[in-house]
Amino acid sequence: MAKRRPSGDGMVRKREDGRWEGRIVVGHKDNGDSIFHYVYADTQKELTAKLRKSITAYQGVDLTERSRLTLSEWLDQWLVSMDGVVRPSTLNGYRSYIENHIRPSLGEKRISQIKATDVQKFYDKLNQRLASGSVRRIHTVLHGILKAAQQARLIPKNPVDEVTPPKFSYKQKQVLTDEQLAIFMAAIREDAIWHDLFYTELTTGLRRGELCGLMWKDFDEEAGTLQVRRTVRREKGGILTTGDTKTYAGSRKIILPPSTAQLLRERKKTALTEWIFPNPIKPELPTDPGTAYNRMKALLKQAGLPDIRFHDLRHTFATHALTSGVDVKTLSGLLGHTRAAFTLDTYTHTTGDMQKRAAEIVGEFLTDIFGEELKPWEESAKAAMEQSA
Repeated sequence: MAKRRPSGDGMVRKREDGRWEGRIVVGHKDNGDSIFHYVYADTQKELTAKLRKSITAYQGVDLTERSRLTLSEWLDQWLVSMDGVVRPSTLNGYRSYIENHIRPSLGEKRISQIKATDVQKFYDKLNQRLASGSVRRIHTVLHGILKAAQQARLIPKNPVDEVTPPKFSYKQKQVLTDEQLAIFMAAIREDAIWHDLFYTELTTGLRRGELCGLMWKDFDEEAGTLQVRRTVRREKGGILTTGDTKTYAGSRKIILPPSTAQLLRERKKTALTEWIFPNPIKPELPTDPGTAYNRMKALLKQAGLPDIRFHDLRHTFATHALTSGVDVKTLSGLLGHTRAAFTLDTYTHTTGDMQKRAAEIVGEFLTDIFGEELKPWEESAKAAMEQSA
């Protein structure tokens, strides 16, 4: 039986056409035969340089026979492996990105031959027709797909690691102003069925599915807290289901404002179902998030307010919380964000205003300490800030 050749072992030869060919062992088949990576060049010197680069790239790698799979074949296997690992809605999102974008562009390539330049060209095309957020999400999915391929010894390294992630352009959030919020609060006061749901949303910033998924066992009326444990959503085919929160940080306990806690205590006295906000027609079921969305739209229209999304009520809560002095770390926990940095990036327009106000406060107390001698410096600093703005 032939001795198994170690990874990195190679050879060089001059071909009949005058070109130079080099190969190195990068893995082994199930029967022990070597899997080779081939390199070609016009001169021996050029080939030696290419081989040295390849040996470095494949150092410590022992690929399997499946490295010959096309990306399309690996995509099918990866999707099967993710079934049951992530929520059905998340898996459907993966399938959409794969079938509409990844497979058509990169699917025919052998997985071991996908380079960083291929990935960059793919992103450049996506940037021409998709929003930055969509491109960023496709990037995240592709990175995970190829990371799994690397862990399965199909590729020596993840080419996505060598590409600069697509930049995310945060759009200005639609937020109700103080005046608009007062008008909306007046509008929901006239709606006995929906008032409590919208009041709770505006004072907690819950995601729509989280709000509709609240049960009385989640409410501690003595402590005035809510445990966010689940979300309600519609699956393909229109079936209403409950499932886990969006992220691990989504499962959280929040302390309610006193007014909201009291509102829920009063509501619980006449509750007929396990759901805090049951379906108005079928109380044994939770409120459909789509129905809540439609009711919000109707209330906005009646009140003459901007046509915002339900998620913008969450943005309204977050923005007003920040401008009222709630720190980013605390707000991140209330919103169920995985990282405080994400909260900071999402509400950068608000934190900018807060920083400006903080600078003014610092200036005020420094003047109190140092007196009039500080004023010329303050005036020049203020002029510089106004010019940069």
